[in-house]
Amino acid sequence: MKVPDLYVGKQLFVGTGAPTALGFGPVAARGSAYIEGPTITGDPSVFPFAFGSANVGPPVNPEAIPPVPIIPGFVAGFNHSPYSLAVVGDAAIFNDLTVNGQIEVGTNLIAQGEVIARVLGKPHILSVKKDFDIKHPTKKGWRLTHACLEGPEAGVYYRGKTINNDKITLPEYWKGLVDEDTITVNITPVKYHQNIMVEKIEDNTVFLNEKDGLEINCHFHVYGERVDTEKLIPEYEGEIEDYPGDNSQRSIVGWNYDVKK
Repeated sequence: MKVPDLYVGKQLFVGTGAPTALGFGPVAARGSAYIEGPTITGDPSVFPFAFGSANVGPPVNPEAIPPVPIIPGFVAGFNHSPYSLAVVGDAAIFNDLTVNGQIEVGTNLIAQGEVIARVLGKPHILSVKKDFDIKHPTKKGWRLTHACLEGPEAGVYYRGKTINNDKITLPEYWKGLVDEDTITVNITPVKYHQNIMVEKIEDNTVFLNEKDGLEINCHFHVYGERVDTEKLIPEYEGEIEDYPGDNSQRSIVGWNYDVKK
């Protein structure tokens, strides 16, 4: 039987089952529906089988597809409109989520477990070490991979070289970024031996002194610890949630990043 419109004022039941969460009788939720499933919404040709209770395909109804697609994801830098499924508001998935394509995130991706990337079928746990991998800049057909330097502080560095200058001017933003009392300096003389020492560090400047009066020609590395965050506590007893500092200031890939299965 075909009807142009069907209005259900209270509840709709299709199939068998007892959806107690919807209520019955006087406490039944108005406008609720129970469908035993499976159901197919959208293009039925994309489903050779019913893969789940609800199967949602691309929209095919020309009366429902806007002539100019609405692009809710455009501000995040991607557009796949019209979508098979659009959700406004928070969504909850209580078990595993399988995605054959890519996941595009407009703001932050937060994990309370491991974030694992599988490259050529081999799992790489991002929290073990922080790598980057690029095409090799000088060898055709090769790649270059590096790992991030690790240490017991939120460190910042500035490096370069100076010729005939007894001052190293640090970046202006170091004034608000680095604790001046933590600054250390490494000096490497160039071309000839020089007796260079750090005379003082003040006003965002490293003052050098060459004891023998020679022209200064050197490479330098300046290190400091960030002042805009609490000091890192490298070792502590217990589990990761027992960290005695401010966890909101730490960026950790995986809540249980130290658990290896």
